[in-house]
Amino acid sequence: MNWKIPLFKMYWDEQDIKAVTEVIKRGSYWSTGPEIKELEEKIAQYIGRKYAISCNSGTSALHAAILAHKIGQGDEIIVPSFTFIATANTVVLTGAKPVFAEIEDQSYGLDPKDVKERITKKTKAIIPVHYGGAPCKEIRALREIADDHKLVLIEDAAESLGSKRNNKMVGAFGHSAMFSFCQNKIITAGEGGIIITDSKDIDQKLKLIRSHGRLENKEEYFSTNKELDYIQAGYNYRMSSLSAALALSQFKKINKIIKLRRKIADNFNRKLSKIKKIKIPMDSKDLYHIYQMYTIQLEDIKSREKLRQHLTKAGVMTKVYFEPIHLKTFYKKEFNYKQGDLPKTERIAEKVLTLPLYPSLTNKEIDYMINNIKKCYG
Repeated sequence: MNWKIPLFKMYWDEQDIKAVTEVIKRGSYWSTGPEIKELEEKIAQYIGRKYAISCNSGTSALHAAILAHKIGQGDEIIVPSFTFIATANTVVLTGAKPVFAEIEDQSYGLDPKDVKERITKKTKAIIPVHYGGAPCKEIRALREIADDHKLVLIEDAAESLGSKRNNKMVGAFGHSAMFSFCQNKIITAGEGGIIITDSKDIDQKLKLIRSHGRLENKEEYFSTNKELDYIQAGYNYRMSSLSAALALSQFKKINKIIKLRRKIADNFNRKLSKIKKIKIPMDSKDLYHIYQMYTIQLEDIKSREKLRQHLTKAGVMTKVYFEPIHLKTFYKKEFNYKQGDLPKTERIAEKVLTLPLYPSLTNKEIDYMINNIKKCYG
């Protein structure tokens, strides 16, 4: 459909084009150039962690992180069902079992009380999700639970690079954390991801996993005529220099991009808070929301679908982020999940609707959406 207002648009400028062009014109090292290391160092410094390891997607980054923490066949990992399916798929692909837990209704993050009840002798990790640019409300409590039960906490912060809770950056709470550079994220390279950690051991393991299990010290594969050793089986999860150059250029604008998104969200908040049928995104003094998504909550599924259909007719794209993973065909067949297993998650998922929000969204477009929402509810 040719949307009058799409759900998202990438924010870019001539510097992005220049950054990628320079790599192309270099005529070499499109795969393992210096941009990779520079991106990793800058992201690690930005979050305040010691190490960062880039990958070709957020999904491969999360998969590699789970493997690096030695989690696999026969293990269990507690995850939310209210997230993009990659959060659970990466668990399955390691041979472990995803155990879905309930979420709370403010930040849509994992509910610590429910997480506690789902811990067994097989539980090895918890993967909380920072939803839509907002920090998981109970991230500190989840870290405490992980420490008390000697579990690994891996933050799925795919959507939340730059957000904070109590002035602490998302990605700095877990043993490891993942960010995504997919096209709808705060900064983007089209695709790409990165893992951050303070563990040198995890850093070394991740480098093996992402590049065929190849042992590389000072000499990189494409820069030497020597035969390098392979000490384990691994994947080709490397990010290209082209993607890293674009991500670097985008990263230089991250504060500007976040400022623009927050300004637009404030405009939405002021106008939508006057409509009683709508609950606007969580906001408070102890969090810094970057609004990778602007998700509202309606009274029920009937009200949500009424609005969604009305906006579709008006040419405004909306989307449900997210429908519960445990009710997808694969998870019902493979793990016997069914309707009613996570009543709170299922209830919230029936009410949410994500509206368009991107840095170049104009006041005229915002007013057009607001007016259509008002029309929908009379």
